[in-house]
Amino acid sequence: MLQNSFKLAQSLRNGFYRNAWRAFSSHGPRQPLVSPERRLEKAHPTFTERSQLKYARRLVVKLGSAVITREDNHGLALGRLASIVEQVAECHLEGREVMMVTSGAVAFGKQKLAQELLMSLSMRETLNPKDSKEFDGATLEPRAAAAVGQSGLMSLYDAMFAQYGVKIAQVLVTKPDFYNEETRNNLFCTLSELISLNIVPIINTNDAVSPPMFIRDDEPAGGARRGIPIKDNDSLSAMLAAEVQADLLILMSDVDGIYNKPPWEDGAKLMHTYTSDDSNSIEFGKKSKVGTGGMDSKVKAATWALDRGVSVVICNGMQEKAIKTIIGGRKVGTFFTEATESANAVPVEVMAENARTGSRQMQALTPAQRASAVNTLADLLVSREKFILDANAKDLAEAQKSGLAKPLLSRLSLNPAKLKNLSVGLKQIAEDSHKNVGRVLRRTRLADQLELKQVTVPIGVLLVIFESRPDSLPQVAALAMASANGLLLKGGKEAAHSNKALMELVKEALATVGAEHAVSLVSTREEISDLLSMENHIDLIIPRGSSDLVRSIQQQSLHIPVLGHAEGVCHVYIDRDADLEKALRIARDAKCDYPAACNAMETLLIHEDLMSGAIFGDVCNMLKREGVKIYAGPRLNQQLTFGPPAAKSLKHEYGALECCIEVVPSLDEAINHIHTYGSSHTDVIVTENDAAARQFLGSVDSACVFHNASSRFADGFRFGLGAEVGISTARIHARGPVGVEGLLTTKWILEGQDHAAADFAEGGGRTWLHETLPLD
Repeated sequence: MLQNSFKLAQSLRNGFYRNAWRAFSSHGPRQPLVSPERRLEKAHPTFTERSQLKYARRLVVKLGSAVITREDNHGLALGRLASIVEQVAECHLEGREVMMVTSGAVAFGKQKLAQELLMSLSMRETLNPKDSKEFDGATLEPRAAAAVGQSGLMSLYDAMFAQYGVKIAQVLVTKPDFYNEETRNNLFCTLSELISLNIVPIINTNDAVSPPMFIRDDEPAGGARRGIPIKDNDSLSAMLAAEVQADLLILMSDVDGIYNKPPWEDGAKLMHTYTSDDSNSIEFGKKSKVGTGGMDSKVKAATWALDRGVSVVICNGMQEKAIKTIIGGRKVGTFFTEATESANAVPVEVMAENARTGSRQMQALTPAQRASAVNTLADLLVSREKFILDANAKDLAEAQKSGLAKPLLSRLSLNPAKLKNLSVGLKQIAEDSHKNVGRVLRRTRLADQLELKQVTVPIGVLLVIFESRPDSLPQVAALAMASANGLLLKGGKEAAHSNKALMELVKEALATVGAEHAVSLVSTREEISDLLSMENHIDLIIPRGSSDLVRSIQQQSLHIPVLGHAEGVCHVYIDRDADLEKALRIARDAKCDYPAACNAMETLLIHEDLMSGAIFGDVCNMLKREGVKIYAGPRLNQQLTFGPPAAKSLKHEYGALECCIEVVPSLDEAINHIHTYGSSHTDVIVTENDAAARQFLGSVDSACVFHNASSRFADGFRFGLGAEVGISTARIHARGPVGVEGLLTTKWILEGQDHAAADFAEGGGRTWLHETLPLD
């Protein structure tokens, strides 16, 4: 009765995962590989992508000796072990079924025995110094150490898991347990019962009574034996994972994953994904100094488990939150999966390396050649119009079925007029190509026959993340081509067909100058968080999209600089000397032309001297006619008995037909308000007073500051840049709409004869000139 109650509770606890998998897959349950009475029920097929790992319901986590042993090999790494226990407990409390295969009993026992022996030696030295001998902990007998350490290790696990209210059970096994039919049945029945009782089994080899599980390589694995030859905890965990039909096996080691060659050798590269096709492309090195299994044994165990329907990740157990990160779908360690189309796709790391090479190829071209490639792309946008619009129609049809909001549908939609405007903008970029890469900014004659130049060069490899606007793709690609930067593009899934079609045209244009790999579309299911961690491949990240997207990218990118703006809280200030008609026209355009744009007006500031005249009422009536919902700032709210609702915040980006109106007593107060509540994007003054305009333009330190012009002019095309990769509110590097110049940095070129720094010391015979030279 009690057992049935536990099983019912377990069934309810895991209902979420079963329902999730019904939505995820229609393949149905896999057939068990051995007799059903020894199997725990399995409810879904093998995972083929990392994004699916969040559905893993049954996990086996193997902790290698190197993971839980201190670097000095003297005892356990308690802090690291506590973190792993916390993650396992979290998984368990989420409703997942977790089993652990752990090493560490020998290491823990050696630590305890060493302490006892050192105390004993100290006592003997005190009584008889002549008989004292140097103690070497390595000489301790492993079986004795295991016998001492097993109970202590489990006591430690019990105390750690108890903090989370999780019950555990120890299961000690030896090699014969797997090759004897009765004990094999008993073992897996025990594991099944423990899991049904909501207990985490912790499996360890019983090293107190048997040596490590080595068998001869030539000993057959068939016959009476079933399964993988058990040599170490890697093969043990693979056997267990297959027998219990685990969804995921995590093998935690002291390296980041599988490398194509020993990781300490030059040219070693981490393999984020492993398939059966990779078996002949790996060169294994020496095994760990601590454990019994090397990386080759881990690969054999992982592939064996994969062949039996278990997804596997080999990872570095010393990495913070490794288990939770893997389940979250992040690119951690090496993911073993069956060969699929996505697995055979070009890895994003290879795309980035190709982009780096492509950037150098583009840099070696003449300005005319780069301009030619951009012009080719511009022409293709017009000549291949039907090809592009057919692809876009597929995206629109799918978006309408999914209920995509109308503003997003508008952004997603392409038409002949948009393509024509795109082509015109790209032609403008091509015309200015001669002003870009290799332009001399400074020339100085440092000394006789020693000349220094500062020249413009590309930043390197850019990652541009954009949402539902496919027209961003050719714009950004053209800017990268003109500036000789390599480029990775990550577009929104809602524009997948359009982006793919446009990328074909980009590749076609690049092929005319022999640099087709300089730009790539990341169309695999890479998590953005994984792309943001590629600091060795990517030099600058540029997010284009909603403020939520930009802010998220800025927060997640710890090592790669981000160029962009988190918010577009733009102001229009109507000065007391403003022209009424101009003020109405500019405010209408700034708010209503495209309210979702980042350069749309969000706050209208009005000088309080205008409150008694017609301008305030005319502005409000105009905005209401346009369908704009108005909110009142604190000062305006105090002055009106019956007015619009109070604004919840003066630092809010509405991104819709909504705005705030606030009253300010002076030009200085308007400037202070903008500095306090603005986002340094674009701010406008409407006035006929030239002195007031000059003060505003000089004092407001936003990226764009306008006089008698709508904030909507803050745009790369309208600025004559051809296009923009984004708008930056940063205070270093590029600001405002970022075109080609914002994608360049500089390098110094020094040309001499036989100059040495010592020549300019006293008595060296050479003197400094530091003469400024005209630019070439």
